[in-house]
Amino acid sequence: MDENNVIYGLELQARALTPQYGESNDVCFFIATNSLKPTNHVHLIQYEEEQGTVQAKVGSRYPLFIFIMHLYKLWQVFEHALGEVWKLNSSPHNARLLASVFNVQKGAQVLSQAALLTLPEDLNPADLKSEYLPWASVEQLSLDGLGERVKTVEFHPNHEDSLACVVDNKVAVMQMAEASTRLVAEVPSGGGSATKHTSHFSGGKWSHHHQGHQFLALHEGSLSAYDVRDTQHCAWSVSEAHAQMARDLDCNPNKQCHLVTGGDDGYLRIWDCRMPKAPVFERSDHSHWVWSVRFNTFHDQLLLSSSSDCKVLLTCAGSVSSETAGMEEANFSASEAEERHKLLPDGLLQTFDQHEDSVYCAEWSNVDPWIFASLSYDGRVIISKVPKQYKYQIIF
Repeated sequence: MDENNVIYGLELQARALTPQYGESNDVCFFIATNSLKPTNHVHLIQYEEEQGTVQAKVGSRYPLFIFIMHLYKLWQVFEHALGEVWKLNSSPHNARLLASVFNVQKGAQVLSQAALLTLPEDLNPADLKSEYLPWASVEQLSLDGLGERVKTVEFHPNHEDSLACVVDNKVAVMQMAEASTRLVAEVPSGGGSATKHTSHFSGGKWSHHHQGHQFLALHEGSLSAYDVRDTQHCAWSVSEAHAQMARDLDCNPNKQCHLVTGGDDGYLRIWDCRMPKAPVFERSDHSHWVWSVRFNTFHDQLLLSSSSDCKVLLTCAGSVSSETAGMEEANFSASEAEERHKLLPDGLLQTFDQHEDSVYCAEWSNVDPWIFASLSYDGRVIISKVPKQYKYQIIF
């Protein structure tokens, strides 16, 4: 075990992890359990390296309790009585808002549904005596007629009241309101038979570019982009992005038109949507399915991926990053640019192999660019850091 790594263990299996994107000061992550037991949990953990404390609080006005432990501070536990959680996302606009995707059983049928969960702003002393902290509100999304298998709920990166729900072979664009969340568009719409997929979507995400109008959806081994203003047509697509199922994708927030995908073929691939016939970068360092791929939002030459091979990989794609583009714009000579790239070459930088089960999630902190968390199915959360030698090469 690396001395810089910190382990947080859950009592139940888990496969849902997300940063607390609305939090701008502290390094925080949400984790949700995936158990057939009646009660599942959502944990909010907060990491603090320098103080070496454990502290939990809701909002900024009501500290709950403080424990002293080494290197990290934890935790809040909320009850998720709706069912086993398969996907968790947090709002970038509201630190107290979460979206969960969970399974429920109706007779012999298992359905996937979604809910919006709001953390309390304050707690009263009676809440502290309970085993689990209460939610301020829980809203189950009404998806009647849309489908039975929800894959993810994605908050819009720019519009705080908009979200998209991937269900079966549709993307439901929804608007949040005080009374309830309502459907405003369906992509692909039933009217466009040419663009309507018979295969179910396996995931999706809003594009950080294209003025926030495009939603990217994965289906089988391919990727399609839809403009939510024109639900009849596919804006662009990458057919057969992976030889097997495409599991995850992420947009480069710093470079237009670049996105990364990971799939069951073990490949990590970066695509330029203007040239979708072939990837601009690819690696096959994983030996099993790739479940999670993420660009570092501060230094997008760094890529994080996790897999059923029980490993988390740190990869450099500097040759196609925004930092390379910055050097070209600054008129560096070819030899100077090449020399800079020798400091942090393309390829696998580090293998993190402390997990003993499939690693379903690996997420960068949205506050500190050098910290990330990973979650394996056995309920082990590991908070890790980019090795110092790579950090210093990037900084200096």
